[in-house]
Order: sequence, then structure tokens, then C-alpha cells
Amino acid sequence: MRDRPVPQPGAERLTPFAGHPVVVGVVPGQDPLVVLTAAAWARAAGAPTLYLAYADPSRYVVEEHADGTVAHAAVDPDADDGSWEGTDAGLREQVAAVLGDEPVRWELRYLAGRPDRALTHLARAVDAAVLVVGTRTPGAGGRLRELVEGSVAAHLAHHQHRPVLTVPLRVVDWAEGPAPWGR
Repeated sequence: MRDRPVPQPGAERLTPFAGHPVVVGVVPGQDPLVVLTAAAWARAAGAPTLYLAYADPSRYVVEEHADGTVAHAAVDPDADDGSWEGTDAGLREQVAAVLGDEPVRWELRYLAGRPDRALTHLARAVDAAVLVVGTRTPGAGGRLRELVEGSVAAHLAHHQHRPVLTVPLRVVDWAEGPAPWGR
């Protein structure tokens, strides 16, 4: 079915950490630890830019641009009331509040569709050295969403060649029994 081999990870495809951007997946209301971890990594690696990216699942990609931005439209055209602009503004406020005086240049990219694909496209476009994502949202809603959609970190780790740094947002004590994904 496939007429070309899938490019595999290898030393020849490694993007040096020093001087290359960092891409971090963000969502509204996300724990600040994810962004702060990505900023610390970007600062330590001398990244020229920290790209924060939100992939809106209620929108689809109309056109991908070379700089990693996308033209997008609502999956349901009857529901396209421009509310994505409010989400974009809210995310910018959220990030600005978290990063405050951090000495790292950042840009927010509002993307569309599946988060793993959107983050991969952006990482390729900006030649990122690493992708940073948080673990799933704690609680039953997060477990259900991960069951249906799968783990963004796992999808990224299996479908592109860049390293994926996963920031834990909740840990389970070894004595508590099975991990959240085992329940």
C-alpha cells in the first residue's frame, strides 16, 4: 500500500538541542508546570523561540504554511461564531501570566485538528529540537478522553522523529496500586 518507506529516527536526523526552538503543546486552563518546564528547557538550550501551540479539535486545517501556521475552519460551519478568537486571546493571557519575566522569546500558534499532527507539523516547520507536552488531565474526563483519542505524547513518540518531553502533572505513589492508565 505504501510506495515509500517511512523515515525512521537516526543520528542523521537528530536536531541539535542548542540554538533550536522548542515546541510545547498547550490547552486552556493547563497546569503552568508544562509551560514553565518548556521555558526552562528553551532557556537551557539557548532556543531562539519557544513555540506554544494549541490544536483546536473543533476546527480543521484548510492550508498549512511553511512557517508552521495554518488557515483553519470550523468542522461545523453552522457553529463557526468566531469563538476560537476568544480561546486564542485567553491562551495568550494565560501564557503571558505564566511566563511573566521569563527571558525567553515566545510565540503562540493557534492550530487545528489532531494535536499530535498539528504539533508535528509545527515542529517540522520551525526545525524544533524537542516537543514538550503534559500528561493527561487528571480525573475521569481526562481518562475518557485519553481512552477515546489516545495519548498525545504516545502518538508523538510513535509518529515523528523528535524527542518528546512529557511533563508529569500527577503522580501515583507506588503503594497506591496501579497507575492511572492501568485502571
